[in-house]
Amino acid sequence: MDIFTTFNVAASGLKAQTTRLNTISANLANSETTSTPEGGPYKKKSVVFQSDSQPFKQHFDNSLQAQSQVQGVKVSKIIEDNSPPQRVYDPTHPDAKEDGYVEMPNVSVIKEMVDMMSATRSYEANTTTIKSAKRMAMKALEIGR
Repeated sequence: MDIFTTFNVAASGLKAQTTRLNTISANLANSETTSTPEGGPYKKKSVVFQSDSQPFKQHFDNSLQAQSQVQGVKVSKIIEDNSPPQRVYDPTHPDAKEDGYVEMPNVSVIKEMVDMMSATRSYEANTTTIKSAKRMAMKALEIGR
């Protein structure tokens, strides 16, 4: 595996975690949204990752060089959570039903914060990987002087 493969794999991780952080931010921002254009309360969204296959040229080069198969990660889709909304008793709320209950989004702020911390740590790990690979490349160049 060369230095550029390391950069490509870590960069794919950075891109995927950025999408995950943006999705979590949207969930947190809409944790109190009781009416959406689609109707009903906001529905929590989650990111689904999958391994990212390499272009044909990289597969061909890898098979010629007998290197191991290295893959990055990509976001395959963003899905909505279809669990039922939380029902909260608040007869003064503008979106309250006749019985006084309001349908609130199925977003748990605590779970979203934990997911955000996890995504941040993953992002930092990918950044550290890029920095370490860069330092190794610089040291290799210094050896050649």
